[in-house]
Amino acid sequence: MSDADCVAFLQWALPCIQMRWRGFRRVSKQVCKRLSRRLRELGLEDLNDYRVHLEAHRGEWAVLGYLCRITISRFYRDRAVFDTLRDPALPALGRGILARGDTTIRCWSAGCASGEEPYSLRLAWDLDASRHVPGVELLVVATDIDDHLLERAQIACYPPGSLRELPPEWITAAFARVDDSLCLRAEFRTGIEFVREDIRSEMPSGPFDLVLCRNLVFTYFEQDVQVRLLERMLHRLVAGGLLVLGGHEALPEGAWPLDRPYGALPIHRRVG
Repeated sequence: MSDADCVAFLQWALPCIQMRWRGFRRVSKQVCKRLSRRLRELGLEDLNDYRVHLEAHRGEWAVLGYLCRITISRFYRDRAVFDTLRDPALPALGRGILARGDTTIRCWSAGCASGEEPYSLRLAWDLDASRHVPGVELLVVATDIDDHLLERAQIACYPPGSLRELPPEWITAAFARVDDSLCLRAEFRTGIEFVREDIRSEMPSGPFDLVLCRNLVFTYFEQDVQVRLLERMLHRLVAGGLLVLGGHEALPEGAWPLDRPYGALPIHRRVG
């Protein structure tokens, strides 16, 4: 399979599963390797044969969707975003919650992969932000479509390279070495619920004060899907709540009730 053949196939196939080629340009080689393995499993000669196979076996589209999942993740990814969340964003959310007579910041991590993102949020809260608003707790619902990744998240053991962006003192405080892995201590796994959901058809009910939807919807999905899912996210986001995107993502065009309280960072606040 040549790179050109794989690109041409993806440009045809991705819109059929509500995804867009633009989001896959940087990671296409990863998907092409998976496609090569799938052709060998099926005993097919090339991608033309696979296209015929897809059109004859509708269930294969779900397999293709699985092959196109990108699961790049690490702790504290986009350091400037997490630095801003730990202070001032999370403390500001906490003060707003206390002002309305509540004591819980409710968060949703969409596309949580192996748990690095929700656990980073937990660490940012427990090891720093919570001291600014005593009496407030943080709860996280973390969702992903991949059962295998969610199982890894529950185990919470990671290669050291996955932690390279965390403050070193946090690694010392929160992780224990087990063989070649660093495993998150039990006290930093509390308040996080992992749930299997396909964001295209399911979302936790909310309401949420903070939604992290990074490097998923606004990278890989078609524009009309982005609009539909953003509307559903905003329905779950409280006034003054924050929606965090990936560093290279942008909202679809539209008059969304959102502003940017932290400058150029991809942190949007629900207004009104």
